[in-house]
Amino acid sequence: MAFQDFDQISERRRLERKQRLKQRIIIGVVVIVLLVSGAIAAFLIYLNSSQADEPEEPVDNVEPVNNENSNNDQNKDNSSGDVKDKDTNVLQNQKVIKSICQSTDYQETCASHLEKSLSSKPSGLPKPNDFVTAAISAASDELDNAITQATTFLNIEKAPDNQKATFEVCNQVLLDAQNDFFHSKNSTSGITSALDLRSWLSAVMTYQQTCIDAITEDATRTSIEEALKTSKELTSNSLAIIASLHKEAPSPAAETPRRLLSRDQDFPVWMTYETRRLLKADTPSLKPNVTVAKGGSGDFDTVSKALEALPENYQGRYVIHVKEGVYEENVIVNKTMVNITMYGDGSQKTIITGNKNFVDGIPTFLTATFAVIGEGFMAQSIGFRNTAGPEKHQAVALRVQSDRSIFLNCRMEGYQDTLYVQTHRQFYRGCYIMGTIDFIFGDAAAILQTCDIVIRKPMKNQKNTVTAQGRIDKHQTTGIVLQKCKIFADKSLEGEKSKILSYLGRPWKEYSRTIVLESEIDDVIQSDGWLPWEGEFALQTLYYAEFKNIGKGSRVKDRVKWAGYQTDFKKEEAVRYTVSQFIQGESWLKGVDVPIHYDVCNRSTTNIYEQC
Repeated sequence: MAFQDFDQISERRRLERKQRLKQRIIIGVVVIVLLVSGAIAAFLIYLNSSQADEPEEPVDNVEPVNNENSNNDQNKDNSSGDVKDKDTNVLQNQKVIKSICQSTDYQETCASHLEKSLSSKPSGLPKPNDFVTAAISAASDELDNAITQATTFLNIEKAPDNQKATFEVCNQVLLDAQNDFFHSKNSTSGITSALDLRSWLSAVMTYQQTCIDAITEDATRTSIEEALKTSKELTSNSLAIIASLHKEAPSPAAETPRRLLSRDQDFPVWMTYETRRLLKADTPSLKPNVTVAKGGSGDFDTVSKALEALPENYQGRYVIHVKEGVYEENVIVNKTMVNITMYGDGSQKTIITGNKNFVDGIPTFLTATFAVIGEGFMAQSIGFRNTAGPEKHQAVALRVQSDRSIFLNCRMEGYQDTLYVQTHRQFYRGCYIMGTIDFIFGDAAAILQTCDIVIRKPMKNQKNTVTAQGRIDKHQTTGIVLQKCKIFADKSLEGEKSKILSYLGRPWKEYSRTIVLESEIDDVIQSDGWLPWEGEFALQTLYYAEFKNIGKGSRVKDRVKWAGYQTDFKKEEAVRYTVSQFIQGESWLKGVDVPIHYDVCNRSTTNIYEQC
């Protein structure tokens, strides 16, 4: 039976092969017939079309068609075709622009300015980066126009004496806005990141609002607001367009920051080995370029003189050692002073102090004892102090608008508005910050990690608020994050903390955003946690959240019931506000030899300083 079965199988396979061969022959014949038929049909079509193109013989008694007129008619036909193609491209562009502008808050402004900006571009659909470039250019041009309008009522020389300082602030921050627009426009065609662009444009939004806030005279303020209205709208639109077109590099939501434009390259890691060594110890031994010391034992006797002596176009990191002493001066690290490292002999030994304040007629912006603008600033083991006292109201110890700036083991002392985290990306580690009202405020993307947040005793009938974050637009990438910090009462308040009310923060602007992560909160903080600014302002639009905090003041059961307060804040959301994602710290902090927390812990812990 086995052999018979084998023979049957063999015969069946022979017949199957024969059948398959027959099928292949039939298919081949059919294909050949179809190809030949197609070739013949194509030839006949070509022949007919050639005959149709040939000019007909003139009919008797009819004048031949004039060649010039014939050419004109042909040109008209070609011209009408070009017009038709152009009209088609315009319609396509309008549809794409309308679609892109749907992500913005000011759609009419978006569409009209994008159409105008792209009308001069070559025909064809623009690429995504063309829309980004056009949006930023339109916003930048509008800011230039606004500044031109503003010169008529921001003339410092003609201003009343009580307005000169406010005009100075407004002019200064508008120039800062222009500078960030310049960076943005020059980066859209080169190597850059969507997160870089959004950081710069977020700062532009803040600078424009800072100008408006500085003006105290109503009529002038109204004029400034009107002049900047379209510019602010276009800047907001630019932020929205970048976020919508480049989903691979969203705001603080992506797990790993990716590139916006065509080339794939990380942010420059600008910290040298020697700089990393400097950050490792409390008392750095790095050899400085210059020293500052009281009594003539250093190269300079003030910090300001050391900065003024900075070599022009200096390459690399410029290191300044400020020796032990109290330096009574107001210092500005201006925008040309980039990559400055400044270290002292201890935050309670090397102290830079001043007492400028709002009550004495100085705008809050200009009260800072120490102001940092130049990119890449680093400070370690220095104290920044404003001694004006609570009765002088706003009095800033440290104002920072330096992008990718670091403060390590520093001390900021004041009362109201101690630390002004104004713009850009900032990182604070192991710092001691003390004050009363809104004493950590501003509109930067700032993370304070393992810091002591110390609440002092305010004046009678005042309430304390740790933060006052100032985000004015929902597309900005800004916010204040307190991670693994300790929030507690100063000795001056300890005995009266049950009588004097203290809160984690209040919304300075409409989209205020503050996150408290894995921190220890003392019972100095009220059970409802957060304080309104005025009435219902911003309570629907703010974004406040707490995650895995400990301490008697950390219970969220009785927290405020505002729509903007996040009651279901999980780890998936918390990681968006970590060093690695919120300020892209792994690209510019990586390699710093200090125990930076890039993520949030996966476990509950009673030790907030524990490395995860």
